[in-house]
Amino acid sequence: MDVGALVGGAVALVVGLLSWTQSRSANRRSDFVAITDRLDREVKEERTQRKLLTRAYLDLYQWARRVGPDTPAGPAPEPPTELDLTPWHL
Repeated sequence: MDVGALVGGAVALVVGLLSWTQSRSANRRSDFVAITDRLDREVKEERTQRKLLTRAYLDLYQWARRVGPDTPAGPAPEPPTELDLTPWHL
């Protein structure tokens, strides 16, 4: 066997292996960025919904303090229109 051919084959194998691992790590990095971007967006949306839900609870609490057991109760305040209540709908 020719030593040069063996060395050339080994070098080609090492280069191929290195490029394969580099492409895998680049894919993992892009997957990580996509996942973190999605999580950031979902956390921001959840914080907005929590703020709106807290505001609705505070409005309901203030309404309950104004309406005592012996006063006629008007309709309860409506939740904010932008509050997403779909998880609680039947």
